[in-house]
Amino acid sequence: MIAYGDNIQIFSGNSNPQLAETICKILNVPMGKAIVKHFADGEASVTLEETVRGADVFLIQSTCKPVNDHLMELLIMIDACRRASAGRITAVIPYFGYARQDRKAKSRDPISAKLVANMLTAAGADRILTMDLHAAQIQGFFDIPLDHLLGNVTFVDYYKKKFPESVYNHDDFVVVSPDVGSVGRARNFATKVHMGLAIVDKRRPKANVSEVMNIIGDVEGKTCILYDDLVDTAGSLCNAAKALVEIGGAKEVYACATHGVLSSTAYERLEESPIREMVFLNTIPEVGNTPSGKCKFLDVAPVFARAIEHIHGATSIADLF
Repeated sequence: MIAYGDNIQIFSGNSNPQLAETICKILNVPMGKAIVKHFADGEASVTLEETVRGADVFLIQSTCKPVNDHLMELLIMIDACRRASAGRITAVIPYFGYARQDRKAKSRDPISAKLVANMLTAAGADRILTMDLHAAQIQGFFDIPLDHLLGNVTFVDYYKKKFPESVYNHDDFVVVSPDVGSVGRARNFATKVHMGLAIVDKRRPKANVSEVMNIIGDVEGKTCILYDDLVDTAGSLCNAAKALVEIGGAKEVYACATHGVLSSTAYERLEESPIREMVFLNTIPEVGNTPSGKCKFLDVAPVFARAIEHIHGATSIADLF
């Protein structure tokens, strides 16, 4: 069953046009013509240059830095499609910004992730397609359908090809969660690659005292794969890698994360760390001429293309996992 006829249209904002173009090529659908620009004072402006009346519209836009500019572009694109009588509007957000503000950590804190969910709904989005939310409960912030894709599917394929010997020698490899908060996603990944699980436990004995690292699990003499959902400044990840080698006695350390936010001196930290290779998905575009040769980006367009096909055809996307 096709919910909104055969007319599927895909538009892209300015955050990750390369990913959108690859998705369109896989689906054999031309990229929708739109002008997304900013006025001199910073205001975002969107002009759709073709009709979307009755169409099943997919707007591809990661809310990565500059976060507020890209979020505003997406909201205005949604509003433009709604006012042009689109049949259905799906906001495809490979990286969902503000996801780390999912709760009140202290008194008088906002819950910005909920605010962003409300804004997307109020703008006119009919459903959301995203990948590896920092906090899974954000799915419940939306009163519209949300499809949550998992990046570990791509990483499983990558590491099975990179380490074919791991299929037979499970004891030589271990998946490591860089902190206690990431244990759930690391355990899910470890199950799929049939490896053991270890955890880096970080504690501060008192204020202004450096963190004490404790390794929960056996990593001595093993190849470790640090797994997380995103890397921002890379401080926690690099400290965890150092602890695995110096405290745990790990043989070597690899790392992967879905979203490479990579703020501040993240590249320099990765270059100086014991991590042999850092793998991301291209939910956030790779920064050109990066100073770290350790970083590698895997294309996640095929996963999003298949998800868009299933959503357009009103079929289950469960087989993607």
